Amino acid sequence: MASAPPPEEDDGMDEFMDQFKGKKYKDGFSEDNWEKEFDKIPMFMKKAPEELDSLEHPELACIQTILYDEDQSPEELAKTYKNEGNHYFKEKNYKKAVISYTEGLKRKCSDSELNVILYTNRAAAQFYLGNNRSALNDVIEARKLKPNHLKAVIRGILCHIELNNYSKAIAWCDEGLKFEPKEKQLIELRASADKQKRVEERNVRKTKLREKKKRVQAEALLKAIEERKIKLFQPQELSSQNSDDDEGDDEEEDRVLRTLLFDGINSENGIVVHLDENGNLNWPVLFLYPEYEQMDFISTFHEDTRFIDHLSVMFENFPPWDTEKKYKPINLELYFEDEQREDLYQVDPMCTLRQVLSHDRYVVKAGNPRILVLVRGSSFFQDFLSGKKLQGAV
Repeated sequence: MASAPPPEEDDGMDEFMDQFKGKKYKDGFSEDNWEKEFDKIPMFMKKAPEELDSLEHPELACIQTILYDEDQSPEELAKTYKNEGNHYFKEKNYKKAVISYTEGLKRKCSDSELNVILYTNRAAAQFYLGNNRSALNDVIEARKLKPNHLKAVIRGILCHIELNNYSKAIAWCDEGLKFEPKEKQLIELRASADKQKRVEERNVRKTKLREKKKRVQAEALLKAIEERKIKLFQPQELSSQNSDDDEGDDEEEDRVLRTLLFDGINSENGIVVHLDENGNLNWPVLFLYPEYEQMDFISTFHEDTRFIDHLSVMFENFPPWDTEKKYKPINLELYFEDEQREDLYQVDPMCTLRQVLSHDRYVVKAGNPRILVLVRGSSFFQDFLSGKKLQGAV
């Protein structure tokens, strides 16, 4: 009989294995976690982690150290960064793609073709990020190294179109067509840029015509106001500026200043005075009732309409806030205030708006003529007028 093999020397293995008897391995793959576990292994990863932590991903940190070993040549490192950038680009992670391509360009390798690719690819990533200026700068650098690089030309054209530089886009198309006369994309881009250029030119012409029409209307409006000797309020800073001007200042500049000033003082409702087809002024007028802190707004008050005509319509019925029912046209007195002198001028309701606005002490402020309305003989009427200086009626 064959003798039994001699017993192995005890190395403690049996005791070590005994620790696991009856215990279930908890970290094994299961139907629920196998994809997650596989994704931790570099070979099977579908996507690189956003932040590379050497403790959490030691395998990746090791691979990265090998890939980006500074002992490699600039060409090898630039190519590695290019490949990394391409990977990020495919994942649409354009910010990281830009960083990778930039690192590749920092290597300053002697491979001109590789540098062209790095510039062109970085331009594409910048384009998708909306950084059209940066993208254009990159394709310009790429074309310095390779003037006829088709991708650089096309991406440059796209940048010019996004920047509304249609003439330059067309020029780049023409340059590209010199060496690629049948390139479909160049032909289509040129047609698109030319169409958009024509639309832009048409819009510019329309804008100029609108501005000219607006300027002519503003000039006519100011002329009508000046003919009626109506004064417009000017802020203190503009008034002092005008007083300091030399007498020889260009009259046209002063007219433009006043045009801009008047065009900018809209009423609260965005309505401004305008000339109708018969050359008459129509104003947005405020009627103020200080006793009740109320007001009425007449958006189009014809300059030759009498105040009584509006009051008769406005107070045909008592307003809700007139609880004492005392606001009847026959009971009302109208005033305008000279803020500079703190004087009150009574307005005859039979007067027209033009007569009031042409008064030598009336100043139109903020684009809205304003009239105070009081009930004659009321207690508020007496109190309100007691502290005011009354002047003759208009």
